[in-house]
Amino acid sequence: MSGLNRLNQYRVVWVFVFFDLPTDTKKDRRNYTRFRKNLQKDGFSMMQFSIYTRHSNSRENAEVHIRRVKSFLPPKGEIIVFTLTDKQFGMMEFFRGEAEADRPETPQQLELF
Repeated sequence: MSGLNRLNQYRVVWVFVFFDLPTDTKKDRRNYTRFRKNLQKDGFSMMQFSIYTRHSNSRENAEVHIRRVKSFLPPKGEIIVFTLTDKQFGMMEFFRGEAEADRPETPQQLELF
């Protein structure tokens, strides 16, 4: 398979994690912080408050990260995990106030596993 086919807009995916976690008690806040830090450790970046994204070079790689997220789910709250192809991600519109905002940059990194 050529390099172009391996990294086309339909094969490359973005993993999204949306979450709404309680922060009422000290234990809840600790679980919230632990969950966020685990997302960041796994290469996710904050897109908006409680929305984190991660670029993956393939569906197989995305599944690895989705399983990892499932392994550190907190005991309370709601978490949504889904994927979009790079093509779908590129069709999103970003706004700040009424003005259109710049899209987040696509990472230019190689993953060797």
